[in-house]
Amino acid sequence: MERKRYSKRYCKYTEAKISFIDYKDLDMLKHTLSERYKIMPRRLTGNSKKWQERVEVAIKRARHMALIPYIVDRKKVVDSPFKQH
Repeated sequence: MERKRYSKRYCKYTEAKISFIDYKDLDMLKHTLSERYKIMPRRLTGNSKKWQERVEVAIKRARHMALIPYIVDRKKVVDSPFKQH
């Protein structure tokens, strides 16, 4: 029985040579959030440990500043939470 092989994921922050993640830049943070505004794990995003920790800190700061909600009701789940209405 053969084992399933997964493609190697690369950290997009390392490849783009980004030096700082700003908590006000929601376009950058939205790739790490699920549709219910939960932080996605490293195994799904492909981030390195260093950048995953920095992204988590930025998301937590954005939540504290009320740029991103902490929780979303099940009934109010949106396809893309960052769409402009």
